[in-house]
Amino acid sequence: MDINTLRGIATIFAMVAFIGIVIWAYSSYKMKDFDEAAQLPFADDDEDQKTREQQDTRSNEK
Repeated sequence: MDINTLRGIATIFAMVAFIGIVIWAYSSYKMKDFDEAAQLPFADDDEDQKTREQQDTRSNEK
């Protein structure tokens, strides 16, 4: 077994791992989790806006 055989095995292993990750990432089983995670940055904006509005209301009452 020479170095070229090891390189070939490593290439096949990397290709199988890549295909496995692509299948996992695009499977409908995980789509709900990924969609929810994609919306997390926007959820913080809503909470920040509500907090600012409450602070503005409090400062205007004084």
